Parts: sequence; structure tokens; C-alpha cells
Amino acid sequence: MVCLGNICRSPLAEGILQEKAFKAGLNWSVESAGTNGYHTGEPPHPLSQKVARSNGIDISHQRSRRFKADDFEMYDKIYALAGDVLDEIKYIAGHRFDAKKAVLLMNELHPGKDLDVPDPWYGPERGYQEVFKLIDNACEEIIRNYGRSPQNFH
Repeated sequence: MVCLGNICRSPLAEGILQEKAFKAGLNWSVESAGTNGYHTGEPPHPLSQKVARSNGIDISHQRSRRFKADDFEMYDKIYALAGDVLDEIKYIAGHRFDAKKAVLLMNELHPGKDLDVPDPWYGPERGYQEVFKLIDNACEEIIRNYGRSPQNFH
């Protein structure tokens, strides 16, 4: 799960998908990163933590890290939370970029529409709640689509 700073959207996405995978009995490891590295080592935004907690998910242990090209070797699937993030992933990865692995998260729910998860950074708590719902719905679709497959994301 990748967004810009890895403190608002992608920590929520990591927490939501990891929780859904756990409840589905899937042994998945879900992680998140940001493309800009401005918040490396910081915990998720307080409003992301609050909204996650109000939905029964604790993301307080997460720490921001920067996305790196090596992530293409480490992970089966890389979800970008917005088009500009996917562009940055391509730039950072260079020749390692794999279009089969890196996709927009919302395309799981709305294939081919290339919708972004809006960045709630400057807004009120309501925006974080809306982002949670969008991500939650997309993650539910991921579990439906890949949770039964023995190969998962391959």
C-alpha cells in the first residue's frame, strides 16, 4: 500500500487489509510506504489512527518508510492509492517497474476507472472517515478476489 507520505492513506490501507486478511484466515503480510520520504520514521497521522481505532484497528505501531525499487522483489502486489503515486512508483522503480504488480487500489473495486483515494491530509476528521470507507470497500474486494486463490496475487 503506497501513498505520498505514508502517514494518512497507506497506513489505513495496511491496517484494513491486514485485519481483513487475518479475519479471513489468510497468512498475508501487508505493509505500506510513501513515495516522498518526508515523514520517514513517523507514526500515522493522529486522525488516521483515531479513525482506524474507531473501526477496531490499531495502526499506532506503524512507522512511515519510503518506497524503494527493491519493493518489487519483496512484494506480490503494490497498490498505489492515487495516480500521481503510481507515477512516482514508476519513476523510483525505473527498470524494475512491473505493471502487473503495481496497480491503483480503487481499480480492484472499479476496474479501469483509475480512481484516486483522496488525500485527507489538510481536511477534517470527516475526510479520514470517507477515506477509510473507500479503502475498506476496496480491501473487501481484494479479499473476495484473491483470498481463495492458492496463488493469491500471482
